[in-house]
Amino acid sequence: MNPLKKLAGQTVIYGLSSVVGRLLNYLLVPLYTRYFLPEEYGVVTEMYAYVAFLVVILTYGIETAFFRYSQKVPNKRTVYSTSLISLLITSAIFIVIIYISAQPIANWLQYPETPEYIKCFALIIGLDAVAAISFAKLREMNNASRFALIRLINIFINIGLNLFFIIYCPYSIENNLSSVEFVNSVYSEDIGIGYIFIANLIASIITFLMLLPEMIKSVWIFDKTLWKNMMIYAFPLLIAGLAGITNETIDRILLKHLLPEAVNASSELGLYGAFYKLSILMILFIQTFRFAAEPFFFAQEKEKNSKKIYADVMKYFVIITSLIFLIVSMFYDFIILFLGSDYHDPRGFKVVSILLAANLFLGIYYNLSIWYKLSEKTKYGAYLSIFGAVITLTLNFILIPIIGFVGSAWATLACYFSMTIASYFLGKTHYSIKYPLKRIFFYLGLVVSMYFTSIYLNSNKIDVLYIIIFISISFYLEKPKKAVISSPKLFD
Repeated sequence: MNPLKKLAGQTVIYGLSSVVGRLLNYLLVPLYTRYFLPEEYGVVTEMYAYVAFLVVILTYGIETAFFRYSQKVPNKRTVYSTSLISLLITSAIFIVIIYISAQPIANWLQYPETPEYIKCFALIIGLDAVAAISFAKLREMNNASRFALIRLINIFINIGLNLFFIIYCPYSIENNLSSVEFVNSVYSEDIGIGYIFIANLIASIITFLMLLPEMIKSVWIFDKTLWKNMMIYAFPLLIAGLAGITNETIDRILLKHLLPEAVNASSELGLYGAFYKLSILMILFIQTFRFAAEPFFFAQEKEKNSKKIYADVMKYFVIITSLIFLIVSMFYDFIILFLGSDYHDPRGFKVVSILLAANLFLGIYYNLSIWYKLSEKTKYGAYLSIFGAVITLTLNFILIPIIGFVGSAWATLACYFSMTIASYFLGKTHYSIKYPLKRIFFYLGLVVSMYFTSIYLNSNKIDVLYIIIFISISFYLEKPKKAVISSPKLFD
């Protein structure tokens, strides 16, 4: 089977869980923005920003190491069992430490009355970290259907519990329904946004239980030598992951501390978190692509035309993400209705447009990053992410006090753009791939020109026309290769 078609097929299946599933999960945002004020939603935004850091720390790059050593070591089961045992031990230690320290941590976060939030997230993070390696095993085995099924069940449980606690329970009490006695036994109005976290915890527990068959079937062998080699490979990825998550989420942590005192920091954080969700299509496509692409890239390494395949993947990726940028930015006036009226801030359009562009470059960077993973020079991944983190931190410290969360959006774009440029030139030196730069720059230039003329003309009809033109041009330019995609010579 043609490798590009195989990647596309796997991307579609993974999309059932990460695109369709997460899209359903993101549909909770209208619920949150209508039932909770921006300052309340700001708490949710901040807590999940910290969670993102801790998940990276607790998985310490072992997923990518698992993919790499599953290709290198004859006994894949030993690679999985070693990874699983490692994560079980570190996750258990983490949960115990956080439980003991819950109150001091809550005090430090300025939520002294809710240490339960901290305990809840300790369990969520610990369970999700252990589950991550079993999900990685399903990906490595190309068992995309089971992967998608478990992910979807997790998401539907989370959504269902959110609807139950936030909508049904108050409605049942208010209208004295027959279920009110049961509702009173499980629901308390005082918990409020805490039910968002409780729903997440229950979903994580059920997901963990569904993955138990993979864990139980493990050979339960811990190979110390293999583990050391995996950690040597993974450590730079951990550093890169921490720097990367700094680039992705540090703005939502710093906002609370860098905004002027006269500004309601929690409210601004809630607004920014909601605007971030509006770039959902771009983020979800990139996440889905990564799920399918990472094992695909490793598997293609041994093929004679692997570099040509990587170059073609990059080109089609740019086409799709450029189209997503156009659709979301040009129809922002409709997309903003996704949020409650308290979140209709005029700064939203600028922030969403900037974040869309930022995530487009992040996706390009993910494509480029294959050079240091395949050449086993993962330290460069750490260097690049640290480079980006320095840009992110510097610009956030400079811009947040001046222009608030708009500055955070600009910092994100500057970071990912700089990392993309740096990774490209480093890759040319260490693992050269001949990307179709002229075609890529053409698509990006076309999108930029359409975006700015759309703002100037301010016409929905023109916006629709632009999208049709972009699709038509892309189809025309790429159509000849589609008919003969299995013939590598025609890509030259």
